[in-house]
Amino acid sequence: MISLAKIFGKSDRFFTLLEDSAKSAHDSIHALEKLLHSTDSQVCLAELAVARRHEKRTAELISEELIQTFVTTLDREDIEELSRALYSIPKTVEKFGERYEIAHHLVESKDFAAQMTVAREVAAIVLNMVAMLSKSPKVEEIKAQNDLMQELEDRADAIILEKIKGIYTTSMDPFRAMALRDLYDLLEKVIDRCRDAANVVTLIVLKNS
Repeated sequence: MISLAKIFGKSDRFFTLLEDSAKSAHDSIHALEKLLHSTDSQVCLAELAVARRHEKRTAELISEELIQTFVTTLDREDIEELSRALYSIPKTVEKFGERYEIAHHLVESKDFAAQMTVAREVAAIVLNMVAMLSKSPKVEEIKAQNDLMQELEDRADAIILEKIKGIYTTSMDPFRAMALRDLYDLLEKVIDRCRDAANVVTLIVLKNS
């Protein structure tokens, strides 16, 4: 496999920035879990906002670095696409947090336990896959990680299907039902954003294998 370190150039700046971005995405999931179990939601919401702002700044640094650095072989569009995919994770997480704060009196943290378990796992996979880029991973290694991601996404799909079934087949306060449906959908999007980032990493490795 072509060394991705050479593709990115002599500096490991892009690796560092992308890994930092993946870590912010990963941390935002843990901040969200903290929000779901906290009595001080404002502090936890602030943590989500910090993670999203940090991610945004990292994306800006990547864009600036691309302007200043000549990148060969690897399309700069791939770097930008991965950066955007990673940024969308804490952005979506923060949106969930904001909606949860509005509707928290209608829902319980246990309502989201199953989805959050999957969210933690997919965020960890994204972090691992991005970190692997600097080590010139084999295609088989990346595909194994992406296959695991797809399995987790399938599990998440099954979970939300069961959750929605529960909304429509049980007697439930309509406001609680609306709040749950909205929040379930947002958590599903968080997991989807992690899948998107994993797919971009996989594509980068496949293109340069």
